[in-house]
Amino acid sequence: MPAKSRFTRLDAFTKTVEDARVRTTSGGVVTLVSLLVIIYLVLGEWTDYRRIVVHPELVVDKGRGEKMEIHMNISFPRIPCEILTLDVMDVSGELQEGVVHGIHKVRLGPESEGSKEVSRTQMQLHDQEEATHLDPNYCGECYGAPAPANAQKPGCCNTCSEVRDAYASVSWSFGKGENVEQCTREHYSEHLAEQRREGCRVEGGIRVNKVVGNFHFAPGKSFSAGNMHMHDLENYLHGDASVMHTFTHKIHQLRFGPELPESVVQRVGKKGVAWSDHNLHPLDGTNQPTDERETNFMYFVKVVSTAYLPLGWKQKSSSSGGHDLTPLGAWGHGDQGSIETHQYSVTSHKRNVKGGDDSKQGHKERLHARGGIPGVFFSYDISPMKVINREARSKSFSGFLVGVCAVIGGTLTVAAAVDRALYEGGQRVKKLHQG
Repeated sequence: MPAKSRFTRLDAFTKTVEDARVRTTSGGVVTLVSLLVIIYLVLGEWTDYRRIVVHPELVVDKGRGEKMEIHMNISFPRIPCEILTLDVMDVSGELQEGVVHGIHKVRLGPESEGSKEVSRTQMQLHDQEEATHLDPNYCGECYGAPAPANAQKPGCCNTCSEVRDAYASVSWSFGKGENVEQCTREHYSEHLAEQRREGCRVEGGIRVNKVVGNFHFAPGKSFSAGNMHMHDLENYLHGDASVMHTFTHKIHQLRFGPELPESVVQRVGKKGVAWSDHNLHPLDGTNQPTDERETNFMYFVKVVSTAYLPLGWKQKSSSSGGHDLTPLGAWGHGDQGSIETHQYSVTSHKRNVKGGDDSKQGHKERLHARGGIPGVFFSYDISPMKVINREARSKSFSGFLVGVCAVIGGTLTVAAAVDRALYEGGQRVKKLHQG
């Protein structure tokens, strides 16, 4: 048997003779419609192939020795910047008293006048006046307290800030600096009186260890006494009887880690994106008013590490510098557009540090412990799990080809059935008219 005839017997696509074919008008219409349907569906398959989706993965966070940035913008309309302090501490034993580089204090006008911005200053750790105009041999008195370790001149207190540090080292209340030569020279009490009715907005970022810890805003200079962290509340509680300081505050923004790219944010919520919008920070826009001076606000934050990996991302060996070499605000931005950031959930609570119950809210059985200091406290805990949001195509190229074949084959099969039905129906109608 010739070789050609062997393949002829295997032909699954048998042909009909041209003379046996019948072309009809309805068949031409069905063919045109089927072609339009095929083009429309193939374009849909192409669009689906080109669409990028984000697949969330949940893994155990195995990072070690990492840092985390906290970015904030919080307004306190009823407490001046002069007596507002930001402290950071964690379970590793690290304590950042006062404030750190990267934070700005914005003085706000009185709340009754709309809390308009007055001035903006950058907060520095142990920032103090140089006092270069003094006699080189001048050695200021510390008024019974030991000279601070960070004094410009060892064993002396040449500025009001150094006297305050000296008092804090022995847990003494400082007040307005009455009868203190250095504070009188620097007009410390006048500055306090000038800002007495002002508010303060704190904005910027801090870098902390990625362990359990807290940062808090409290009145007065902070200091450590033994294992206790304390604040000098004299100016807050007894500064001026005509002014009521409270920790009414509004959180304009609070996030842990960098923002996600705008292109990713725009895709969130659209069809095909299967992950939650963790760019929306739950504390943004929170407003907490109070008329009680001794109110303590507490926010308990659960932080979850979250990574965003763009399409085509491949892991490379880490070549980035240490935490100290990375500018504040740049930490978390990886190669190829990857982002290491954090989501968080939060619960909040407030109480009066004098104790009492919630009888005003109708809950006499709910008691509050006595103790603590007024302020706004953020306690954060780190989840052991990590969410990885990985970009990917909605389908592979082979899946796209399978879809195109299915569209063409399915459409032609349906079109053939419709054409056959129209043809048979037409023939029957003709026989009825002829018969």
